[in-house]
Amino acid sequence: MAMSIIKPAHLRCVVRTGRLLSECRTRKTLCLERSYATEGDDRIPKIYTKTGDKGFSSTFTGERRPKEDHVFEALGNTDELSSVIGLAREFCLDKGHTFIYQLDKIQCILQDVGSNIATPRSSARESHMKRTKFTAQPITDLETWIDEFTAELPPLTNFILPSGGKSSAALHLARTVCRRAERSVAPIVRSGEADPDVAKFLNRLSDYLFTVARYAAKKEGNQETIYKRPE
Repeated sequence: MAMSIIKPAHLRCVVRTGRLLSECRTRKTLCLERSYATEGDDRIPKIYTKTGDKGFSSTFTGERRPKEDHVFEALGNTDELSSVIGLAREFCLDKGHTFIYQLDKIQCILQDVGSNIATPRSSARESHMKRTKFTAQPITDLETWIDEFTAELPPLTNFILPSGGKSSAALHLARTVCRRAERSVAPIVRSGEADPDVAKFLNRLSDYLFTVARYAAKKEGNQETIYKRPE
């Protein structure tokens, strides 16, 4: 989603600022589109439940598993990925980047990724499957954004190191965490316990984060560090 180009600098800043403020206001709405909270329940939940004190936790299906189970490992990596993207978002917000709304949407989609992973098909009822189904649309969105950014970037002819300013470096960090999340999700998908599109989304997301890191460096006028073989 590209902005209209307005030549006067002050007008361009007004448009960008208005857009970012609008995106910040709608960020909460994006994440609430698929809420699993019980409607009409006004009680304030406690942050601690004590149910995990013995080293076990529950999947969305109610199954109790050890906390080191591969499902919870994948959930932790996905949660960490969202947190790192949130950190990168703050750097990008400070620089006025126009792709903030994409990062917001991605963080919300990662919540859906977690819901799907937390619903092992072997113990899921139809109602569970319906509530945590993951579709291919987010993958298509990522591919569209990648193509749009790539069209504005110089061809990649060398290996580059994570660099290009704080925004770019933080997005590169998110990319590496994304690869780890993908590695932990892959066996779950292969076993048929999670939707294949979840793994595809994470695979495409790492490509997006690499591309948008380069785009952020370019827009900020920062040089990327080119790999050179140490002598």
